[in-house]
Amino acid sequence: MPTLHPLLRFALLSIGFYLVWFFGYEHYLAIDGRLDDVLTHNIAAVSAAILRLLGFPAAVSPTQANLILLANQPTVFIGAYCDGMVLYALFSGFVLAFPGGGWHKLWFVPLGVFLIYSVNILRIVALCLNHQYSHQTVDFNHHYTFTFIVYGFIFLLWIWWATRLAARNSTSPAQHAHA
Repeated sequence: MPTLHPLLRFALLSIGFYLVWFFGYEHYLAIDGRLDDVLTHNIAAVSAAILRLLGFPAAVSPTQANLILLANQPTVFIGAYCDGMVLYALFSGFVLAFPGGGWHKLWFVPLGVFLIYSVNILRIVALCLNHQYSHQTVDFNHHYTFTFIVYGFIFLLWIWWATRLAARNSTSPAQHAHA
């Protein structure tokens, strides 16, 4: 049976993962909202805890579990599109569709998702501090600066996968036996 060209295989798998995401998330999970609620509440709680560790009077609103308060003032509201869910899916789909060893994918995808989650937490903490100290720049930083940083970080993870981990596992010993 002929094998698919790697680029065609990657494209077909990417489209397949996108369709699974589109129909599974956008048409079921997003409408239900529970997964996004859990994630936004978690991000708010962890971000507030980090702010408290840094010495800031941060809390999660008692009436809105996805709203961070600084000194009892509303600071950052974490919406469903800011919870990182789309980024986790985008990253995971790319790594899964890209050639490379299955064993490396088993640990790299969860590690990458955790790292993206962590960068998102740092982004929320930074937005809270940005709101506190330079309120007039929050909108710009939210839409441009932090978007560039987060997508840049994901791009670097992809580069790490494509150049270090996937490439290392794409050649088998049998391919090197030819002299």
